[in-house]
Parts: sequence; structure tokens; C-alpha cells
Amino acid sequence: MGRYAEAREFDFDSLTRCRRLYGEDHQNTFASATNLALDLIALGEVRAACELDEDILARRRRILGDDHPKTLLSAGNLATGLYLLGELSAARELNEDTLARRRRVLGDDHPETLMSANNLAFDLRALGEMQAARELDADTLARRRRILGDDHPDTLESATNLAFDLREAGEVRAACELDEDVLARRRRVLGEDHPDTQKSIRNLAADLRALGEA
Repeated sequence: MGRYAEAREFDFDSLTRCRRLYGEDHQNTFASATNLALDLIALGEVRAACELDEDILARRRRILGDDHPKTLLSAGNLATGLYLLGELSAARELNEDTLARRRRVLGDDHPETLMSANNLAFDLRALGEMQAARELDADTLARRRRILGDDHPDTLESATNLAFDLREAGEVRAACELDEDVLARRRRVLGEDHPDTQKSIRNLAADLRALGEA
């Protein structure tokens, strides 16, 4: 378990010092503010994190431009906060823009591009656009398998997401096959007691119940 409260105190102190030493618009200040926002997210203080991320994003857009990788990192962070707040349309709009920019700047297969695609699929599912989410998840999984390998944690996350899409679409047998594969890989790579492995066990159990085999 992370020591997020302690980290928040350190990051808050770092941000205060950076603001005093370098000013509001220095990259060191942005880095400290970003770290503090991540602490706040982990502690459930999502509104405060979003306010901080909004400020960082506005400053980075003004100083670095809309397409700079660090600007797009801030946009992705803010979109995550908006999703957690239930502001799904705003999260989707920001993730769509970030994905389009990352595809243009970094390429379709860059890990950060694929992270944006993964996040946008979450927004689409939450908004009930299941087919669009499924298509994006399938594409992201194929790319992550090719770029990162079958056993990479990000690849297995994409496989888990696609299995959920399949189960929701009534394609339970296909979902079960995918979840079985993810579980086997997570057991081998992460071990039986890892939280992601336990999540895969629960997902496979849900598939089996839907098939009447649990």
C-alpha cells in the first residue's frame, strides 16, 4: 500500500519551494504540481487534483504548445480526474483530443498513444457506447501485443477490457477464453496473490456463471 499521505506532504513542500524559487511557469514547478495531483487522486481528493491539473494544463499549453508531450500528459491526467468525478462527456472530449494529437505527434503505436486509446475506451463504455469501446479496445490490444508482448501488464489490461466488452455483448464464450488466457499469464508473471491475478479470477468466475458452468 502506498504511503500517499506522506508523499502528499513531501510533494506539497516541493511545490511550495519550486514556486518560490522558480516561479509558477517553470518545468520543475509543473513536475512538482503533477506529482501532488497524483497523490491527491490516490487519496480520493479528486476535485483538488483536477483543479491543480487544470492549472498545469493551461500553463503548459501557453508555454509549450498544445501538442507538446508534457502538455498531452497533463491533458491525460486531467481527463482521468474528470472521469473519476463522473464528468464523462468532458473526459471523453479531452481524451479524444489527446488521442488525436498523440497519434499525430507520437504515432499510432507509441505507448502513450495507446494509453490515451485505453482511457478513451473507458469513457465510451461509461457513456454506453459499447461497440465503439470494443473496437478501440480490440485495436489497442492488437497493438500492445505487437509492441509490448503478450505478457506485458498493459497488454493484459487491454485483454481484460476487451473480455469485458465481449461479455457485455453476450459473447461470453469468447470472453471466457480471453479471461482464461489472461489469468494463466498473470499467474505466471505476477503470482497467485497479486491483485491483478485476483481480479482475473473474479472475471473468469463471472464468465463461467454466465455460461452456467460456475
